[in-house]
Amino acid sequence: MKKLVAVLALVVSASLLSGCTSNDGLANQFRSGDNKNYIAGDGTVTEFKSPRPGPVDWSGPTDMGGQLSSANLTGVPLVINFWYAGCAPCRAEASLLVKLSKEFNGKAQFVGVNVRDSADTANAFERNFKIGYPSIVDNSSGSVVLAFTGIVTPQAVPTTLVVDKTGRVEARILGRADESTLRSLIQTVVTE
Repeated sequence: MKKLVAVLALVVSASLLSGCTSNDGLANQFRSGDNKNYIAGDGTVTEFKSPRPGPVDWSGPTDMGGQLSSANLTGVPLVINFWYAGCAPCRAEASLLVKLSKEFNGKAQFVGVNVRDSADTANAFERNFKIGYPSIVDNSSGSVVLAFTGIVTPQAVPTTLVVDKTGRVEARILGRADESTLRSLIQTVVTE
């Protein structure tokens, strides 16, 4: 009887655990082993209301040889996009980010965080897509990704964070951003 109860408990536990993870798209991508070398988000938007997570202190070298940090951008709404050149959804959303960076010029600062490429590769991508905002090359240290980890973790590539004037994260988009959604999120922090 004890063996039967133990076996039933194991079967129930296993079925419950498998049910918990089967609807998790990011976890399923990771387990699939299809060698695309990144976890693509599904466009999930998470908005953070009061109190928002952060503020987050970060810094890193730019692809143009300078340094950029959150301390340099205090009091300015930010749009931080985690990307790399070989990421198909990153390439697909590049023109949208350029468009919105021009639309919100002087109202919000856009910053790229390249998680894989060298500065030369990042520069080539930016020239090709006519990106006019700075990107941090985070491939060797991972310091910017690490700064957000555990607070609002960038779990997919691309990930876009919308940060308010105080450095607190207002929203996170996992995967390719939708234009109207991202515009609305940015407008929220600009008008606060």
